[in-house]
Amino acid sequence: MENWICRDFFVEHDSIPLHARLDAPGQALEMDRGNGRRCPLVIVQHGFTGHMEERHIVGVSRALNEAGFATLRTELYGHGKSGGHFQDHTLFKWLSEMMTIVDYAKKLEFVSDLYLCGHSQGGLLVMLAGAMEQDRIRAVIALSPAAMIPEQARKGVMLGMSFDPVCLPEALEMENGLRLGSNYLRAAQALFVEPAIDAYRKPILIIHGDSDETIPLQVSMDAANRYSDAKLVVIPGDNHCYDCHLDLVESELKEYMKQFS
Repeated sequence: MENWICRDFFVEHDSIPLHARLDAPGQALEMDRGNGRRCPLVIVQHGFTGHMEERHIVGVSRALNEAGFATLRTELYGHGKSGGHFQDHTLFKWLSEMMTIVDYAKKLEFVSDLYLCGHSQGGLLVMLAGAMEQDRIRAVIALSPAAMIPEQARKGVMLGMSFDPVCLPEALEMENGLRLGSNYLRAAQALFVEPAIDAYRKPILIIHGDSDETIPLQVSMDAANRYSDAKLVVIPGDNHCYDCHLDLVESELKEYMKQFS
């Protein structure tokens, strides 16, 4: 690759600092001086309890860079180095923050086209945000998307725990010691994935391991069948975070993105 530059900074959303990292060609970053060149950008989002330095997030970002796409990795409310407390995060907050991040990205001088990419809960996020932002993006990449979260919340099941979906608990106590507040459940119950899928008319790539014990492969199969322009890539023998065959994920991603180069 040519000389690429990495920048760490914070994007503010409703007084909450969101940690971000931009990887882009040095020439692209010269656009604001009038002598650079434009470049496509992919916003890359982590999942539930995740952050931008996870192995699979770094690998995906690197693969996109190698394919000629700048990447903007961001950490959302209550995650990584961003502000807020984990137990107070909700998908409503994440969706609102995604709109702020898209606003920020669209103002970057060098950006030609914009794409959304997310893993797990971040995959669900970009599926929902894709329908909201399809006038400003070119395609979506959903990695092991947790598209079943809203329906599970309505049924009273989350993280292997059962609860009354009408009289919600104050918080769910997770095995790792973290607490998930009731507002997370309320927001999830109010979200519906199918209308977002039906409204989205642009391309989407879905990648899922067939040994994923966190999110069943069938979730992605059902979503891919419902989308009007979807490609589903199944990674054989791999789990939720692609611990076995991340190289295959990276190669499939680069191959798919060739059509947009």
